[in-house]
Amino acid sequence: MKALAGYVAGLLFGLGLAISGMTDPARVLGFLDLAGAWDPTLMFVLGGAVVTTFIGYRLAWARGRPLFEASFQLPTRRDLDARLLGGAALFGIGWGLSGYCPGPAVASIAGLSLPLVAMLGAMVAGWYLARRMG
Repeated sequence: MKALAGYVAGLLFGLGLAISGMTDPARVLGFLDLAGAWDPTLMFVLGGAVVTTFIGYRLAWARGRPLFEASFQLPTRRDLDARLLGGAALFGIGWGLSGYCPGPAVASIAGLSLPLVAMLGAMVAGWYLARRMG
């Protein structure tokens, strides 16, 4: 059941990305183009995600425990280190250069293009290097 719940959540996430147009890198790049043809769509999608998360967490905490686990698994570290900041910077640079973040990139595989293949290749290489260095 836990795996099925994960697949359903991933499917809903990918569907939401596709419906909102966030699988189109031009939308993201348009949002980052403050001096040009600025596209505020991403701001509304992020706002919707914040509201949904706010409500969802309230409902989840009210249950006391997750549906398919004995307890919630929360991060224990709260410090900011060089690895976290460096990873966040690389994520932001990659997102700004390609217009894809990992979720929309995977959701866009059906419309495979050369820029998408390059981004996915860089993402996989980054995962590999992070594991080798970690």
